[in-house]
Amino acid sequence: MSAKKLLVLPGDGIGPEVMRQVVRIMTWLDRRRNIRFEITEDLVGGASLTVHNTPIRDEVITRARESDAVLFGSVGDPKWNHIGFDKRPELAILRLRQDLGLFANLRPAKVFDALVDASTLKPDVVRGLDIMIVRESVGGIYFGAPRGIETLPDGTKRGINTEVYTTAEIERVARTAFELARKRNNTVCSVEKCNVMESGLLWKEVITALHASDYSDVTLTHMLADNCAMQLVRAPRQFDVIVTGNLFGDILSDLASMLTGSLGMLPSATLGSRNEAGHMPALYEPIHGSAPDIAGQDIANPIAQILSFAMLLRYSFNMQAEADMIETATSAVLASGLRTADIMSPGMARVGTSVMGEAIVRELDKLQG
Repeated sequence: MSAKKLLVLPGDGIGPEVMRQVVRIMTWLDRRRNIRFEITEDLVGGASLTVHNTPIRDEVITRARESDAVLFGSVGDPKWNHIGFDKRPELAILRLRQDLGLFANLRPAKVFDALVDASTLKPDVVRGLDIMIVRESVGGIYFGAPRGIETLPDGTKRGINTEVYTTAEIERVARTAFELARKRNNTVCSVEKCNVMESGLLWKEVITALHASDYSDVTLTHMLADNCAMQLVRAPRQFDVIVTGNLFGDILSDLASMLTGSLGMLPSATLGSRNEAGHMPALYEPIHGSAPDIAGQDIANPIAQILSFAMLLRYSFNMQAEADMIETATSAVLASGLRTADIMSPGMARVGTSVMGEAIVRELDKLQG
């Protein structure tokens, strides 16, 4: 089997140490499943600022385009808060999404049976939860123009951001959501604020028309974003696939993540359009931040990074069996009682980053036989 070309960008804080656990799994796949990866590693975020005075270099963008997929860690650190917005570490991920055309951010929120009690919600509310939030990721208020901070005649200032969506941008992310729903429970909830935002009204109109023309077999509902936030904590299992814009997707997916008990548990994928040769640009990352306060202490939870790699296998390489194995191994480790600090509960065994990674590899050995 030819080697899969991966660009690995560990980033800042806990990024490098949780990424090392994924490399262990790559090594296991090479040894036990004959799946080889050609890995290129580079700097992004604060790590790149330190060395290159920019959160991401053009050369890294080029390497990302030339790779089969990108595996991203995390970026950011309070020590960079003083620098200008145009050099913030977080611009690395924004530029990768924009330059590679990664328009559909997939954020699953799934509760493992062994972690039902880790959620702050009652077990009977979250047990069996399995939601997929599809967030549009290269449009909306994060990228719209005009934007900036201007000085008014009286010397005060005004900050400007613009929410902008086109028919084409809405349609392509909606197609992703509908196609995913067909492989799940065949239900999509479209979320916007059509009652107060024209962009939300267009969003609803475009998705309704696309549903009628191409996806009438899928059940479609609509919900205002503020109501969706309330429903996610009231009765989250009513949802299957949620599709929404960039800003609301950012907020709702973080809210949904806490239904599972910890940000350290949840992966994500951001996908682009497949070209004529069949290549689809894609980036995979945990939704947690860089957590610089615990970096280097071997206590961070590596599961979100590991499950991001499982998504990479599933969506970029169609390796369903291997993705299932990683998810099954992770579930088995949690069922055995091992916990990192963020998901620790009474009676469980607290372990660090490297021990959790090692335990998942041992479970993979059992599954392989």
